[in-house]
Amino acid sequence: MLDLSFDILMKLIKLTLHKPFLFFYIPFFCLNVSAQIFPVKKYPQGYFIYPVGAPVGLAANFGELRSNHYHMGLDCKTQKKENLPVYAAADGYVAKVKIEPGGFGRAIYINHPNGLTTLYGHLNNFFPALEKYVKEEQYRQESWKIFIDIPAQIFQIKKSDFIAFSGNTGGSQGPHLHFEIRDTETDKVLNPLLFGFEVKDKVPPSILRLAIYDRCISTYSQVPKLLSLKFVNGIYVPAPSLIIINSDRVSFGISAFDKSTGSSNNNGIYEAEIFDNNDAVAGFQLDSISYDETRYENAHIDYKLKLGGGSYVEHLSRLPGYPAGVYKDARSDGVINIDDDKIHSIKIVVKDTYGNTSVLQFHVQRGSAKTHQSLKDSSYFQQREFHPGFVNVFEKDDVQLILGEHDLYDSIRFLYAKKAASSPQAISELHMVHNGLVPVHGYLTLKLKSTFAIPDSLKDKIIMQRSWGGKTEVLKPKREARPDDPAGRGDWFTAQFRNFGNFQLLIDNLPPTISAIGIKDNANLTGASQIIFVFKDNNDQIKNFRAELDGKWLRFTNDKGRSFIYKFDEMCTPGSHELKVSVEDEAGNTATKVFHFTR
Repeated sequence: MLDLSFDILMKLIKLTLHKPFLFFYIPFFCLNVSAQIFPVKKYPQGYFIYPVGAPVGLAANFGELRSNHYHMGLDCKTQKKENLPVYAAADGYVAKVKIEPGGFGRAIYINHPNGLTTLYGHLNNFFPALEKYVKEEQYRQESWKIFIDIPAQIFQIKKSDFIAFSGNTGGSQGPHLHFEIRDTETDKVLNPLLFGFEVKDKVPPSILRLAIYDRCISTYSQVPKLLSLKFVNGIYVPAPSLIIINSDRVSFGISAFDKSTGSSNNNGIYEAEIFDNNDAVAGFQLDSISYDETRYENAHIDYKLKLGGGSYVEHLSRLPGYPAGVYKDARSDGVINIDDDKIHSIKIVVKDTYGNTSVLQFHVQRGSAKTHQSLKDSSYFQQREFHPGFVNVFEKDDVQLILGEHDLYDSIRFLYAKKAASSPQAISELHMVHNGLVPVHGYLTLKLKSTFAIPDSLKDKIIMQRSWGGKTEVLKPKREARPDDPAGRGDWFTAQFRNFGNFQLLIDNLPPTISAIGIKDNANLTGASQIIFVFKDNNDQIKNFRAELDGKWLRFTNDKGRSFIYKFDEMCTPGSHELKVSVEDEAGNTATKVFHFTR
């Protein structure tokens, strides 16, 4: 961490941080433990019915912690089966349909007269009229993957009408129904458990551990002190109960989970609040989050600890680069000052949506506070440390990194190194741009210079590769002219990534390979039920696929992105046919195969 006093840093950050999101509709401030930091939600009770034909049971609740996002709805159990009936939760009309290889898979959006929208995800077939409408739209757009708006008058729906069969499509790891309730106008996703569904829950949350952070330095520049907890006389307590902290400013995090009655699933908690000597300090509540904001989960948790193989820890005080979001600061910035040498009584209150409550109590006192060196000069500040609220730039002869002012949650001591690339396809050095243990909220812009000028024959075959933790991803960068290199000793390429890591430029002129299952040239497919194509690429990324039957687009499904499947239907009539399939990778390399068959 840079030698920078906290007061100077906070003044700099406060000058540039963006305005907090307006998550909560009623201004509410509280400095007394007897009151609540958050107002009680008043959502309509009994308006929606449970949406699937199975006993009420949840595999996951709203706000559970996931990779790079909050879980944004309820995962309703379907008895580990597919094709259970899914019902409209209330009167309304089908407003949208989405089909994608990941995410929701096959999903229906229903708008309701009360200004709310329900979403039903991971579905199999829709009800027949909607299935026919969507298929026709896919053929009109010549795309299996679609996200369409449907006029309100076409599919009017009554409460409990059958709308689809449950499934396991998209980013689902097992059969279930993903169910959401949204504000139609704002698209904020609301916590469905606040709408009065008959989920039995008399079980308070469990608090597993306490994490302690020195907030005079960045959370990314430390490993938190983790304390296990015991449940004694109805409350959770750490050992020791008096914690000495060598800092003037401190914040805390917790590992916790919730269960509903009779369930073995560890679900997420709903709310946590922290009090200092009975004064409310800060808290978070997991309700009213949009998909534009869900990536802020990476600031809600100790991302570095989790990605490094540790457990989930949820910060009770927001990081400086996180707008208010799910948090509410009742006092200052939600961080506790302990510079008075007094013993502070700390209480953490954790709740679920049904009001079941658990309490963690302990005491803290300042020990020998660490000395943090002050900022030396502005040029040192600009070059050595990256801060939230600033546009952060790093430049060398063959690399440039740009981070927007809202892309960091906390300060980092930026790290960079490079070495010769080992791949024979590499046309740049391997640039180690910080590390993947620190999250980026938006997109980092990275510019790399090739080690030699790229001939025109290869200029469209360049990709930029990111690697970290044994995984790779590639993007096709934009080539740009740079006036600072008039001799043409190298070309600059620009791409945007969502994470730090190791980056290099590669030449990719190898086309994908096509493997066919269920078809070969001149085959008789009279008794066949489907055709499957599987593709392999040297960089494991397929950008486009197209199939044509007798010169016309043919719909292949691509659930979970693993294979492309055509199930014979009315589009393939009896007789002789020609099937042409083409596939393109990220670099633009294409492969094509043609099959003749009879049906």
